[in-house]
Amino acid sequence: MTQTAVVVDGLRKSYGDKVAVDEVSFSVEAGEIFGILGPNGAGKTTTVEAIAGLRVGDTGRIRVHGIDPWTDRDGLTRVLGIQLQEAQLQEKITVREALELWSSFYDTPRPWQELIERVGLGEHRDRRFGKLSGGQQQRLSIALALVGAPQVAVLDELSTGLDPRARREMWDLVRELRDNGTTVLLVTHAMDEAQLLCDRIAIVKDGRVAALDTPDGLIRSATAATVTSFRVDSAIDLVALRELPGVADVRSDAGRVVVEGSEGTSLAVLDRVRDSGITPRDLRVVDGSLDTAYLDLTTEESA
Repeated sequence: MTQTAVVVDGLRKSYGDKVAVDEVSFSVEAGEIFGILGPNGAGKTTTVEAIAGLRVGDTGRIRVHGIDPWTDRDGLTRVLGIQLQEAQLQEKITVREALELWSSFYDTPRPWQELIERVGLGEHRDRRFGKLSGGQQQRLSIALALVGAPQVAVLDELSTGLDPRARREMWDLVRELRDNGTTVLLVTHAMDEAQLLCDRIAIVKDGRVAALDTPDGLIRSATAATVTSFRVDSAIDLVALRELPGVADVRSDAGRVVVEGSEGTSLAVLDRVRDSGITPRDLRVVDGSLDTAYLDLTTEESA
């Protein structure tokens, strides 16, 4: 039976007249990579900070492996590690010293010597924090979140400041965590990162959960779940294609006809083209992207 690692029930948090989080509810299963996406100011960071006990909600309930993060910080520390979007250490502390210090806070920490190599900081273990590049500081922040061998890891903007190679290495690390049973809450603006890594995704807008599904489920629900494109040798009636059921957009782009629509529209589009006596060339049919689903759910028109 699958165990629930995190429960968020009716979370609400305001700052003065500004409602940051408004009745947010979701649950995360143990061993799941759960993504939280949304525009700036949507309430993502406030939500994960409440899960990590750094914020106390005005109303609602949160449990992390049965622990209340607002009343039992010591218990929470034993099961949860967090990498914040922006974190600073004392400038003169070295990578080695930081990991040794954090490691001392836990009864059964992950060996920091192994972790320092895993995040690619082995050659910089004696470098002071203030002398690290932004990407190296980010790697250290991730290592500090994981050194306690947490059951739940919260990673807020995991790949910020990382070069492409480092991003791939961190993605591999996140998959490794999941495969070893760690639950990961991933807050990100990177759609490719979310689509590749997450088992499920909550899209947050205006402090509320606008949608919650698998990446594929979100894409299938988008207006452009399928993109069909082709070239033609003669004029084609774009209006006739636009009127087909499920078609969201039709355009001519650099000599190609591009039709975006719901799942299954490609066959109807090709039938209409053939009925017009036109033979499509260089045909391409591809799935839509998480970007499209995200834009559908977060633009003003979708409100």
